[in-house]
Amino acid sequence: MPQAIEAAAIVGAERKIVGIVDDDPGMLKGGGRLLSAHGFLTEVYPSAEGFLERATASEACCLVLDINLGGMSGIELRRRLAEEGSTLPVIFMTAVNSEIIEREAVEAGCVAYLRKPFPSRQLIEAIGKAVGC
Repeated sequence: MPQAIEAAAIVGAERKIVGIVDDDPGMLKGGGRLLSAHGFLTEVYPSAEGFLERATASEACCLVLDINLGGMSGIELRRRLAEEGSTLPVIFMTAVNSEIIEREAVEAGCVAYLRKPFPSRQLIEAIGKAVGC
């Protein structure tokens, strides 16, 4: 079940929801805090399957997606969403340095591909690009 992390009210602007899928609890918590500090709400999911269980109820405008998850991979999730007609922008992240995986991620469709660890500003910039702000 997703965990909503509230951000401080932003006057005159609608807060956007960003979904984060990662099997690392520290990344979910840290990512949620970072995005909250930048005015986003977050929905966090510890697995691709967890996201799929709630995806129809999700109002996320962007998905930050780890590639290497315990079950279904992030790339498999992105492909499945595309097959279902989803246009949800995806930002992939991974700790694995592999040109093959990067090529697969780009071919699956992504706004950005980030290698962990990455500077916070890279993620914020990628989300801005994905949601048009």
